[in-house]
Amino acid sequence: MAGTPDDTTDARGPAAAPRGPVDATRVPRFAGPATFARLPRLDEVPSFDVGVLGVPFDSGVSYRPGARFGPAHVRQSSRLLRPYNPAQGVMPFASQQVVDAGDLAVNPFDVAGAVREVQAGAADLTSGGGRLVVIGGDHTIALPLLRVAAERHGPVAVVHFDAHLDTWDTYFGEPYTHGTPFRRASEEGLLDTSACAHVGIRGPLYSDRDLYEDQVLGFQVVTAPEVGDLGWRAVAERVAQRVGDRPVYVSVDIDVLDPAHAPGTGTPEAGGLTSRELLAVLRSTSALRVVGADVVEVAPAYDHAEITGIAAAHVAYELVSAMAPRGPAVGGPPL
Repeated sequence: MAGTPDDTTDARGPAAAPRGPVDATRVPRFAGPATFARLPRLDEVPSFDVGVLGVPFDSGVSYRPGARFGPAHVRQSSRLLRPYNPAQGVMPFASQQVVDAGDLAVNPFDVAGAVREVQAGAADLTSGGGRLVVIGGDHTIALPLLRVAAERHGPVAVVHFDAHLDTWDTYFGEPYTHGTPFRRASEEGLLDTSACAHVGIRGPLYSDRDLYEDQVLGFQVVTAPEVGDLGWRAVAERVAQRVGDRPVYVSVDIDVLDPAHAPGTGTPEAGGLTSRELLAVLRSTSALRVVGADVVEVAPAYDHAEITGIAAAHVAYELVSAMAPRGPAVGGPPL
């Protein structure tokens, strides 16, 4: 039937090809399923390699709320994504089974409880060996996702794109907030502290001690001004050297982008990366052992014309593409 999620795939008996997105030459982009990139849902396939999961939670924010509406906004903004990624030379939906894994329903009134629920939900979804690209939600959710990654792979290297360090201790005495996940992760032994990096850091801090404590927790910093001075290739090389062959978790706070490129976020800072710079560095992660990823802090109430949502959708697309098996470049229909 026209419009079903497997319009562009062919059945190959028991070992069917991955089910891809709806064919946009047959079903208009403004119609069809409201999944990420109009991919099949989790319940429409027997198993998956990569699941795009929403976590609509923002009770850990310290300034503007609204990221709980991020997953739905990013899905809507992903309707123009196509099955062939020429920048990476892969068809990410044909070389692996990618699904929209829906949203985790977590408690908006109990932050610690929500952290436990995200951990349990992510552990259950990945129990069959699949990887997740998670759409937040605020950055609090990175902690339970890192717990799941470390339980499977051991301490992981984190490549963290953000305007902010997110290694502060507490806010108002609370240990679980969007500004504290990587301190908690380091304290819990989830991180390979010889291999973690921040990219895009900028703006005022509370004191110079913030940078000292961040280094003790295991991070090296590539600031936003350095990205401008060095160029994306040098930044990608620095990240690759830092990470080596370790398992890598990539975490992208959309406020790593300048507010001109991502106005719809909770804690914007001037002087950020361009979309082009961020996507270029993310593409380089295809050479790394990426075991999980997230893109967080999209707050649609402050967005307009889907500027931030489109940027976040492309971030997720590049991360899914980076996880795809590498092989000869192939073409596809003009979707």
